[in-house]
Amino acid sequence: MAEARYEERVYTRTARADYGRSIPGILSELISQFTTLVRQESELARTELSEKIGSALMGVAMAAGAAVLLLPALVILLMAGVYGLAEGLGWSMWLSALVVGAAALTIGLIVVAIGASRLRPSALTPNKTIKQLQEDAAMAKRQMSSEPGVVQPLNRGANGYEQAA
Repeated sequence: MAEARYEERVYTRTARADYGRSIPGILSELISQFTTLVRQESELARTELSEKIGSALMGVAMAAGAAVLLLPALVILLMAGVYGLAEGLGWSMWLSALVVGAAALTIGLIVVAIGASRLRPSALTPNKTIKQLQEDAAMAKRQMSSEPGVVQPLNRGANGYEQAA
């Protein structure tokens, strides 16, 4: 019980001490905190964007390398497929070439679609930075609407992330 009273007195003194601060001091601290916040958020955005760009460039480089290495092998395998259908099933060469070409085209289109989906703008969006900025804005709104010297508790949702009050 004595501990609770002591904590209450300390909190009250802290709250009263905040009222005694000058407006220039408060504004100076606010500007300092805002500057620090902007610097940290921009650093987070730069880091996340460089990771996303690096990942996209690595994907493009790997796809280009794979195309250069796999193209001759694919041509030879497709030719073998054409000869195999012509000899094994007794089909004519043009029909064998048509079937093998259609299968290769279908597989190629599927691979292109998968590669293009990894280069969409939504895959490169800095989601962590946007979420952090939304949380910062919600916290600033709560702090601006609260009484001086009173610290608002975090409002965490079911997913564990901070949510606007």
